[in-house]
Amino acid sequence: MGTRRAPTRRAALATTLAAAVAAAAGLTLTAPAERAEAAVPTTIPLTFTNSSGRGEPVYIYNLGTLLTTGQQGWADAAGAFHPWPGGANPPVPAPDASIAGPANGASRTIRMPKFSGRIYFSYGQKLVFKLTTGGLVQPAVQNPSDPNRPILFNWSEYTLNDAGLWINSTQVDMFSVPYAVGVKGGDGVTRSTGHLKAGGYQGFYNALKAQPGGWANLVQTRSDGTILRALSPGHGIESGALPATVMNDYVNRVWAKYATSTLTVTPFADQPGTKYFGRVSGNTMNFTNSAGAVVTSFQKPDSDSIFGCYKLLDAPNDLVRGPISRTLCAGYNRSTLLTNPNQPDTSAAGFYQDSVTNQYARRIHAQMADGNAYAFAFDDVGHHESLVHDGSPQQAYMTLDPLN
Repeated sequence: MGTRRAPTRRAALATTLAAAVAAAAGLTLTAPAERAEAAVPTTIPLTFTNSSGRGEPVYIYNLGTLLTTGQQGWADAAGAFHPWPGGANPPVPAPDASIAGPANGASRTIRMPKFSGRIYFSYGQKLVFKLTTGGLVQPAVQNPSDPNRPILFNWSEYTLNDAGLWINSTQVDMFSVPYAVGVKGGDGVTRSTGHLKAGGYQGFYNALKAQPGGWANLVQTRSDGTILRALSPGHGIESGALPATVMNDYVNRVWAKYATSTLTVTPFADQPGTKYFGRVSGNTMNFTNSAGAVVTSFQKPDSDSIFGCYKLLDAPNDLVRGPISRTLCAGYNRSTLLTNPNQPDTSAAGFYQDSVTNQYARRIHAQMADGNAYAFAFDDVGHHESLVHDGSPQQAYMTLDPLN
């Protein structure tokens, strides 16, 4: 659904999202049918708590794909599913799927159906959604003409199915108004992620604005002076805010290093014997298996491919190229490929140490209370993602945090 550009969960919100999340996080989605039916009811409660300190009304949207049928649509406050009607070209307004959110200092509980989708929330103004013949058009604020650009909003992504709930905070497309997600499991324990450190919201923007090289241009501000968001670097390149060559120097150094040495990728933590060996020849990095056979090759990636983990770093849902690509994507964004020839490098102490790195991701992780975030597509390599999961979810939570 929609017009996302990076191949992430993060990309089109389809029924494959659950498998993508689980594979990336090293989780298992399958469960005995008799246990799953007992553990995960048709809907579960989701409690929104508004601790933002802001006085505007809040609007909530629960949009996605119904896992039982594959239909795209929206859920109302009771968790009832409503399929989208047919769209048109040019796009036509979608039905109003908004749910009135809680006032500042209050909470409201709605129901989540078995969906793979997004929960949007906006302050002060409803979001604009339209329908094309291909489905829902979602906000794309890197586009200056997008009607949602001046609106303060954000979203979470989740999958609820027979194997449990996966819900995450995300900054893959943008960093905006802060929130945290949580789930109470069958063991009675509530796990949460996504909170910023004290002062972290303004701290992120201050750091990004002070970063030379065009990174400050990712910040979007409304005419009344309100900071709305920072675009992800991929969207920054797309909109011309960030130079398309911003990662070139690092890529050139990686290419030079592995023309004379070997990059070893061990993509599965539970399969240490599965290794692939990368060497550069001309404009190509070839990966061989332990028998010496070439299993896949990558052309020299550009910055956009790195930030989006797509195009020249495409990651198909297979057992060879995809796992190698996601490992490379993490290594490029975190700038660990030169310091460690054995990937993935999962120690956060070595991330973002090169002067050429994903400064957006670096600054986000630095301000997270638990250090975890989804600042780029495969930020879950090494389990540094802001994701919570439970196989027997009893209750989900979203907390809208203060901006100051």
